[in-house]
Amino acid sequence: MTDQNPFEAMMKMSQEWLKQVNPAMESFTPKGFENMFPTMPKDVMETFMGKGMNPEGLDAKTRLLLTLMGLTIMGAQAEAQVRLTVRHAVEAGATKQEIAETIAQAAMFGGVPAMTKAMELATEVLDKDSDA
Repeated sequence: MTDQNPFEAMMKMSQEWLKQVNPAMESFTPKGFENMFPTMPKDVMETFMGKGMNPEGLDAKTRLLLTLMGLTIMGAQAEAQVRLTVRHAVEAGATKQEIAETIAQAAMFGGVPAMTKAMELATEVLDKDSDA
């Protein structure tokens, strides 16, 4: 039996294959990948993810905060998705305080390391938005 993590082995094989297919991709990193996706306007999110489809249901902001909590509980390993969700939650009307509270609450289920990672990712997005 090998001590190598199967996921790491798969990633290494994929990276080697990608280098052979396109040598320029050798330095590719998924960090910042979420920047390729534009932020949806609030009214569009509300139409498709909020009360537009179900007037009695959850609004888009609440759904995005729930998504952020789920991503945090799972260990905040999907970094691009966490950053993308934070960006969209802000657009949907979530405050920095609501985002921080959502992530902090997730620590009860996902642990402090997951919360810390999600807070770091969210801070990147929120600080970037403050600079703009």
